[in-house]
Amino acid sequence: MAEQRIRVGIVGAGANTRLRHIPGFRQIPGVEVHGVVNSSLASSQKAAKELGIPKVYSKWEDLVADPEIDAVQIGTWPDLHSVVTCAALNAGKHVLCEARMARNLAEAKQMLDASRAHPELIAQIVPSPFGLEHYESIRFLLSHQYIGDMREMIVIGADDQFWDYSRLLHWRQDSNRSGLNTLAMGILHETASRWVGPTSRVFAQQHIFEPTRPSPLGEISVPVTVPDSVQIVTQLANGARGIYHLSGTILHGPGKQIHLYGSLGTIKIEFGETERAWIGRANEPAMKPLEQPEDKKGGWRVEAEFIGAIRGQEQVHFCTFASAFDYMEFTEAVAISAESGRAVELPLTKLA
Repeated sequence: MAEQRIRVGIVGAGANTRLRHIPGFRQIPGVEVHGVVNSSLASSQKAAKELGIPKVYSKWEDLVADPEIDAVQIGTWPDLHSVVTCAALNAGKHVLCEARMARNLAEAKQMLDASRAHPELIAQIVPSPFGLEHYESIRFLLSHQYIGDMREMIVIGADDQFWDYSRLLHWRQDSNRSGLNTLAMGILHETASRWVGPTSRVFAQQHIFEPTRPSPLGEISVPVTVPDSVQIVTQLANGARGIYHLSGTILHGPGKQIHLYGSLGTIKIEFGETERAWIGRANEPAMKPLEQPEDKKGGWRVEAEFIGAIRGQEQVHFCTFASAFDYMEFTEAVAISAESGRAVELPLTKLA
């Protein structure tokens, strides 16, 4: 029996859409990347020609309203995620939205409400790619008490991404586009939460070391409105304590890592060109690489999961709107704590 035909429309054919989503969709039988729209008609036409997409739209509203489109993949900056998602769901389209979910919790709540109003439609947020390879193996170790009772978690995302102050302002440094998410905070918190569960309390500080950057639109300086250094102390629902070190302004930094420390052992995961993990228990002289059976190794299959869920063949595992809303609560709590100078309890039930 032939697979259900699904025609996907692309709103924002950015780098990740070109690298992962379009090739991923095209590997699935019965799926067609049918249309594309970018920020201008000229840009949309250029993308369609480069990517071999048959239909072009002058504005995203036209793509969302097109009855020929079954599902919408949103690859824009976060400032459009909520409005395009809600419109697409209300138009009867399935939605795969690029991360971060939205600029802030209020916009994320609009998206979550729209998805709940249309339970017949699949609504998925593109997940953090970090930890997918080792997800099952580490979950297995934790569930079988490899590290015992969890005591501490360390989350590190510190490098020189924004160290060169002469470079043009990046969209991730513009809160009007990117919202409250800072550096790799969201992507690493999402990854860690898959293993350790929810956070119950945060206390944060943040800073912008260089307040201006050259504008991408001309030879003037414009304000940097997203912090380039963040430190967070947390308490997890399981009783463990956490520390986050996030920076884009340090030279020779440690990169991206997650450490899980327990009463019996330790697990460390490092994210770079390859994903590596080490494990060690009490009375062992040193940590050793985590050797994974082939049937435990995970990987990127976001597009296949999205289409499989539409076809009723599987459920969305990474990442539902509900789980994305949880990490948006964390992001909001960090911003509130840094602004107020006080600890913030989670969940933020008044907005949920």
